[in-house]
Amino acid sequence: MKKKETEYLGDLIGVDVGGTFTDLVRLDQKTGKVRLSKVASTLENQAFGVMHSLAEAETNLNDVALVVHGTTTTTNAVLERKLSLTGLITTAGFRDVLELGRRTRPQAYGMKGHFLPIIPRDLRFEIGERMDYGGRVLSPLDECAVRAAGKRLLDLGVEAVVVHFLHAYANPEHELRAAEILAEFWPNEYITTGHSLLSESREFERGVTAAVNASVQPILKRYITRLDEELAAGGYTGELLVMNGNGGTVSAKQVVREAAKTVMSGPASGVIAAAYTGSAAGRPNLITYDMGGTSTDVALIREGEPSVSNEIELEYAMPIHVPMVDVRTIGAGGGSIAKVNDAGLLEVGPQSAGANPGPICYGLGGSEPTISDANLLLGRLDVNKLKSVSEPVDLDHIRAIFQKKLGDPLNVDSETAAAAVLQVAITRMAGATRMVSVSLGEDPRDFSLFAFGGAGPMHASALARELGIPEVLVPARPGITNALGCIVADLKHDFVRTINSPLNLADMQEIAAILKAQRDEGLELIRQEPVSIEETRVAHSLDMQFVGQTHILQVSLPKDQINRESIQLAFDEAYFGRFRVRLPEIRAQIVNIKTTVTGRRASICLDGLIDPAGRARSLTKAQIGTRPVWFNGCWQDTQVFDREALPLDAKIKGPAVLEQMDTVVLIEPGDEAVSDKDGNILVTLGAAE
Repeated sequence: MKKKETEYLGDLIGVDVGGTFTDLVRLDQKTGKVRLSKVASTLENQAFGVMHSLAEAETNLNDVALVVHGTTTTTNAVLERKLSLTGLITTAGFRDVLELGRRTRPQAYGMKGHFLPIIPRDLRFEIGERMDYGGRVLSPLDECAVRAAGKRLLDLGVEAVVVHFLHAYANPEHELRAAEILAEFWPNEYITTGHSLLSESREFERGVTAAVNASVQPILKRYITRLDEELAAGGYTGELLVMNGNGGTVSAKQVVREAAKTVMSGPASGVIAAAYTGSAAGRPNLITYDMGGTSTDVALIREGEPSVSNEIELEYAMPIHVPMVDVRTIGAGGGSIAKVNDAGLLEVGPQSAGANPGPICYGLGGSEPTISDANLLLGRLDVNKLKSVSEPVDLDHIRAIFQKKLGDPLNVDSETAAAAVLQVAITRMAGATRMVSVSLGEDPRDFSLFAFGGAGPMHASALARELGIPEVLVPARPGITNALGCIVADLKHDFVRTINSPLNLADMQEIAAILKAQRDEGLELIRQEPVSIEETRVAHSLDMQFVGQTHILQVSLPKDQINRESIQLAFDEAYFGRFRVRLPEIRAQIVNIKTTVTGRRASICLDGLIDPAGRARSLTKAQIGTRPVWFNGCWQDTQVFDREALPLDAKIKGPAVLEQMDTVVLIEPGDEAVSDKDGNILVTLGAAE
């Protein structure tokens, strides 16, 4: 269905806050010109970093039509446990659900581990009420107990509260009534009911998701309010959109209600940019590879659509069961520390040197060898062109540290030790990449590797070769891809409802009614968003399994008539595609009914990300020198090019180094790179030389 609005005539701003840098893309919709900025993040108040990035891009906020923001506010709050004090009101006998969790351990081997629930036990209160699995009332709600528990929580200094009752997904009557009672005296809007955020079974996952939501709501609200005020003071009168973890955006006016959905906002925006760029480049099937300063994120895109999961676990016993782009993260970034362990083996990460003191090459006092230092030592980075480094560090100093801490224990020279650090890191990254491809039944050889992040394009060819991927796609602006994702992301709302019914017994009229209700609610939310969209799309799916199984598969529903036969066929094909087996003798079961409503924004052109005026007329004129770079155990003279000066018909045979403001692209010996019409670099892997 189409929906036409008055088009914005001003600039579009995409700004993403990372752990080290805040990145910004400003697109002039009239001329297509792009301004970029990359400034240090201000983690004590991310709004300051956003405003600094706007200033560096010489932005006049009076001329800006729309600001779209990807934030790590909620992600950092959860990971660092810097959360608002939150209380829980739950069904009698289920106070410890958040702590008991599943029968798992923090570490697969060993007899002990540590886990700290989001809501401490003394802030978890039980009250009388009970529904059965079918939503029938077994015990009425004790309203007096709800009032008493709420007032006691306020006396204890609680700022947000979760109402989480057993089987509320089947009948939310008691949760809704409890929320009404609390609203009579609760001093703010931070009341989360478990069913409203996640209407599916499994009380542990639903409870943790609700607890995360409640505990980050005040933090997100304060941050969004500060940012709104800063933007308004600068003259901005438009709408602020915030990236969600599902790869869509939502108005800042609505985002706090479902704050948990902003977890993984940053990684999701990068995947969305990859899908957009890859589709425009004729590469809809991608494995995305985002390597930053502290970690590496990988994800899968099939036919231009990122893989989305409802079962993301941010860390041990921290399941956040709302739809999110399925991104897998490992602790291997430019700042990851390399060491020789007690067994004499080389390890890389997950410990990181961070931004301060950072790698040795930052010149801030770092003394531990890192991946960035290894790249510098091997000639892949220019010591005089490191971002935000005012005093270059002497290479001999870095070499001496590598020799002492890695080379001597391994009985090799410093360069061989540095090369080993990179190989170990590549092996770890390959393992994470297989988790989003091979483990899901996908062959990496059917995909292109989309490399971005500040460090990704330096290691992309080695990773692709490790996985058998034939081609690497490096976008025009790898280091600010997440900010670009904010600009191209659509509005999106997801809905989930549990029915837990065998397919042969399912009430098809009930399923149709649920799908219609989800669709109508999504369309209404899109209608309320004060943002121009070109088209609204609705997609329905089911979470299904065989009766008796635990794990579920997401099955897309056909767009035509939905009936038992079409659902069974779709499930059979999804199961065969994943496991390569058919089990017609086992009954299928519908677990969840899901709907995604997307408001598609106007498309943008990507050819302005690198200023055409700066491109040289020939490859020779784009070359800025040569230097020795370490490949395959020896130094090789390597051409160095200014990436932004490359002509659009450039063809480069490796070895070569392409330098630009936000990253370095490494083309290894035997590989061949060409530029496309949008300035992307397509690297075809050859035989290793």
